[in-house]
Amino acid sequence: MAKREARGSTGRTARPAGAAELGPADRERSWQQLGSEQFDVVVIGGGVTGAGAALDAATRGLRVALVEARDLASGTSSRSSKLFHGGLRYLEQLEFGLVREALRERELMLTRLAPHLVKPVSFLYPLTHRIWERPYTAAGLMLYDTMGGARSVPGQKHLTRAGALRMVPALKRDALIGGIRYFDAQADDARHTMTVARTAAHYGAVVRTSTQVIGMLRESDRVCGVRVRDVETGEETEVQAHAVINCTGVWTDAIQKLSGSRGRFRVRASKGVHIVVPRDRIVSESGMILRTSKSVLFVIPWRNHWIVGTTDTDWNLDLAHPSATKQDIDYILEQVNKVLATPLTKDDIEGVYAGLRPLLSGESDDTSKLSREHAVARVSPGLVAIAGGKYTTYRVMAADAINAAAVDLPGRIAPSITDKVPLLGADGYHALVNQADQLAAKHGLHPYRVRHLLDRYGSLVHEVLAEADGRPELLRPVPGAPDYLQIEVVYAASHEGALHLEDVLTRRTRISIEYPHRGVECAEKVAELMAGVLGWDDKTIKREVEVYTARVEAERDSQTQPDDQAADAKRTAAPEARQQMLEPAAN
Repeated sequence: MAKREARGSTGRTARPAGAAELGPADRERSWQQLGSEQFDVVVIGGGVTGAGAALDAATRGLRVALVEARDLASGTSSRSSKLFHGGLRYLEQLEFGLVREALRERELMLTRLAPHLVKPVSFLYPLTHRIWERPYTAAGLMLYDTMGGARSVPGQKHLTRAGALRMVPALKRDALIGGIRYFDAQADDARHTMTVARTAAHYGAVVRTSTQVIGMLRESDRVCGVRVRDVETGEETEVQAHAVINCTGVWTDAIQKLSGSRGRFRVRASKGVHIVVPRDRIVSESGMILRTSKSVLFVIPWRNHWIVGTTDTDWNLDLAHPSATKQDIDYILEQVNKVLATPLTKDDIEGVYAGLRPLLSGESDDTSKLSREHAVARVSPGLVAIAGGKYTTYRVMAADAINAAAVDLPGRIAPSITDKVPLLGADGYHALVNQADQLAAKHGLHPYRVRHLLDRYGSLVHEVLAEADGRPELLRPVPGAPDYLQIEVVYAASHEGALHLEDVLTRRTRISIEYPHRGVECAEKVAELMAGVLGWDDKTIKREVEVYTARVEAERDSQTQPDDQAADAKRTAAPEARQQMLEPAAN
């Protein structure tokens, strides 16, 4: 069959500087820019820290490029607990500065920077010890609320056992003697990261995925740029920059080796596994935070589902595809079933995902204490590395990274202003929520659908719905994944930088963890929708579906294995969607 018409290359003009459309036309233009322009900063890594660093630099007036070997948020930043949390646990460790910082960032997201993406979420903390536990926990939560934890969400609420059971009927009666409810915040981490990157592009950053760093450029003793490879085509080019910032998380050490210099810190990968179950399997009006012998376990409301996790184990195998094992899943089920009146079973599980936390690892006990914080180092002239930290404080980490690079930039740079820069879709969001019924009537949609779109795109909803002009069929649900509209798939490819089927099914949407078929039943239809934007022919569509199906099968197989080595062998046997990736992956 002839190649399908690519709307990005024939139906659109090239994206003007300052726009935020990460589509096919932009991809060609950005490749030319990488090879021909002098940048102030090149950021390596398209996770939330890298996207945040690109936004921070762009809004300071710097010329910045962001390159990512796979997809935006393809690593840790799409596999978190999906929380913007204030770090309540750190109060026990007397990390008051961390808690205050996290609460400030949470408040900024909820009220100013991303109210369309970040939402309040309540948690019940079941009390199990009489006399001492309630006043001890209350004192901590009072300090938490005073430091900012109750600024725009309700403060702590104390409950008797009967009150706690009314809030969470799913609990065993003997699993608690009472409870305390408090609030935190949550977000779709992958969508949030992608929106940060698009906002950076809006302010002039060159953002390019499937662009792998394969070497560092040097001039005497300083790093002056990177050599990159387009993993879709195999083309290579050199990117000149005054400073390079390594924001690659668990790949920090691999990028450090490319520079030929010794790093100032090392990063250890810790695997965290979550399971997803239907909402009706746990009857509750609130999430829960449960103490375990090792740490804590979260039960987090997620649309029509619950996310339950997490684990915390060392991982020394494939960094791109961490695998959940049978042991990981059994551990989560065992821990949550200790308190549930009706136990969860493996048959209840709709989805499973595993992510890697990039923890700072020191050479002594003292330096290893850095693991809960982030560290920034100018490891050599022209090269800055940042690692550690947590998702909630990405904006602070990004500002610190750009500040550290300032010494290598010509002239003085402006201070960070990202605390005043709303993400795309934030402006006008609240007014549109009030107008949801009218917007729904205009487009022939149920108001529920419009509210769903508003919580994913904010005020960009007009741009999304405009893609359906003359194509009303795109406003129908995706077959096999009715929570999503077909227009969302088209928009992911035309505006959000999705290049492969897995980008849409696992990150632009969360179909891969929200449906028992994990995206396989709708893979062909989604590929056909993407083909109209990306110019795929029938052969490409078939390959995308086969690669994605093989990925799902490999993940299912890995989740039946007894240990990490066996699970890793099963998962890494699946083919890569990005065929031209060089191993080991650099970013």
